[in-house]
Amino acid sequence: MAQPDFVPVSDTDRVRPVERLPVHDGWEATRPADLPGLRPPSGHSMGVTGPDQGYGLKLARRFHDRLELQAGEHAEDAVAGALAVGLKRAARFGRAPVIYDFELAYSLFGFLGGAPDDLLEYRRGLFAGAGHDYWTQRRIADVVPTSTLALTPAQVREQLGSWKTLLELGTPGSDG
Repeated sequence: MAQPDFVPVSDTDRVRPVERLPVHDGWEATRPADLPGLRPPSGHSMGVTGPDQGYGLKLARRFHDRLELQAGEHAEDAVAGALAVGLKRAARFGRAPVIYDFELAYSLFGFLGGAPDDLLEYRRGLFAGAGHDYWTQRRIADVVPTSTLALTPAQVREQLGSWKTLLELGTPGSDG
């Protein structure tokens, strides 16, 4: 609000002129790590960005006590692989992860029960060492197509008998 003219104002209380900065000429992405476009790069093993992905780890760990593991499987590997799939699903919908993203991921690979024997054998090779290897986590996420991510956890459980139709199969130890 403006100060009335009849009220005395000391020099230190007067409004000072604002220093105006010159308008910048422009900016170009010329540094080696700068992204040339408005979107991050995409492709095989590039991952998917999404909001609040750190919360996903807390949600993925909530299934720890419910996991049905086979001999030689480790809960840390299951959590890391399901985290990659759950975050991919959440990012596909452009939102933060929710518990159903991880329910789908664990159900898809039979960690919540009801898995056929051939799925158990396939996941053993696919998830081996995922808790300690980023590229294994990326392979797990890359095996799940976007059409499967669009399903609900209940639909995945219903189709678990024909699990090969839910995944893009490759050899578990390869990059493709």
